[in-house]
Amino acid sequence: LTSGSRGWAENYSDEGELFIRITNLTRGSIGLDLTDIQRVAVPDGAEGSRTKVRSGDVLFSITAYLGSVAVVPDALESAYVSQHVALARFHQLRLTSKWVGFVALSVVGQAWFGMKSYGGTKIQLSLDDVRDLPTPVAPVDEQRAIAAFLDRETAKIDELVAEQRRLMELLKEKRQAVISHAVMKGLNPDAPMKPSGIEWLGEVPAHWEFNRIANVFREVGEPGTAELPILSVSIHHGVSDKEIAEDELERKVTRSDDRSKYKQVSPGDLVYNMMRAWQGGFGTVTVMGMVSPAYVVARPLKMVKTAYIEHLLRTPQAIEQMRRHSRGVTDFRLRLYWDEFKNIRVALPPIEETTAICAKISELEERFSAMSAESAESIRLLQERRTALISAAVTGQIDVRALSPTKA
Repeated sequence: LTSGSRGWAENYSDEGELFIRITNLTRGSIGLDLTDIQRVAVPDGAEGSRTKVRSGDVLFSITAYLGSVAVVPDALESAYVSQHVALARFHQLRLTSKWVGFVALSVVGQAWFGMKSYGGTKIQLSLDDVRDLPTPVAPVDEQRAIAAFLDRETAKIDELVAEQRRLMELLKEKRQAVISHAVMKGLNPDAPMKPSGIEWLGEVPAHWEFNRIANVFREVGEPGTAELPILSVSIHHGVSDKEIAEDELERKVTRSDDRSKYKQVSPGDLVYNMMRAWQGGFGTVTVMGMVSPAYVVARPLKMVKTAYIEHLLRTPQAIEQMRRHSRGVTDFRLRLYWDEFKNIRVALPPIEETTAICAKISELEERFSAMSAESAESIRLLQERRTALISAAVTGQIDVRALSPTKA
């Protein structure tokens, strides 16, 4: 039993060897996911050969994604493991690789790894914890028969899970298409249309008016006060309606201890993250609060439904405009400044119509959220079924001895 070498991540190379990381170990399955694979230049000497995988090796995550495991397939080309992956190789014939893999995925294995893990924000396992995994020892032919049975049955479950995930993606695409049509074409399919003269908008209802953002909003920068909550802006959920706990913040988000540096916001304000505007990082404020000084706060100059503007700016067509107007040499350095944002032109329906459009979008979002929640619950139940099936099989509660033994 060994683990990968430290420092190899500094040697990433398109011409190098396959480098297996913990993200390549799929949860709930003993398959190896190589769809997102890195390559690494292997250092000279024995250090490289020690961490080179062979067919039948069992790989364990020993940091994040604890409980993830994979069996190296026969067809895998030369590959090496990262420092966060433990490599187990069996020299005796008492245990087969797939049997050990399925034991690790069972309730017994998952409970063991959970009990043995240690650390605070970065939990991990020692190699001894992996070596001491309690493993039932059935006759080898029976191990192979059980593994073959589980291969077939878990594959069926995995296909059902994949179908539910595809359904969730389709629902997400359908939701965005419906919202985009509502904010760009309105709700009345028989409304007379006219060219907008704005490339990304195309034709719009004839009674809609055109405006620059600067004629609808003004930038504000009022300092916050200590009693106000610090709100966050997400590319997925817009502006929060309460202060988010530190451990629930998105990755790489940090807060300053000096709350006076934050900007005050009021209900109806439009807020966007300069660095993530090109990803849809806009939101409508619903409560009094503060946001990061890195955000732009825009306050309405006239009667306008800010939620409508948010929906419009989150459409794929508008997001592309945000990217074009942002400054920076690469995508992840792009910034959309107010001076560029304010000159973007939009088409606005009358206030009564924008209110109706927002109400319709809220209704649609509730419906799509309910359907997505049903799919998520189906996935959860299927995953529970898979774990229960694996656990029953490796602990002898399912008799598969009548099945023909298959090579594991």
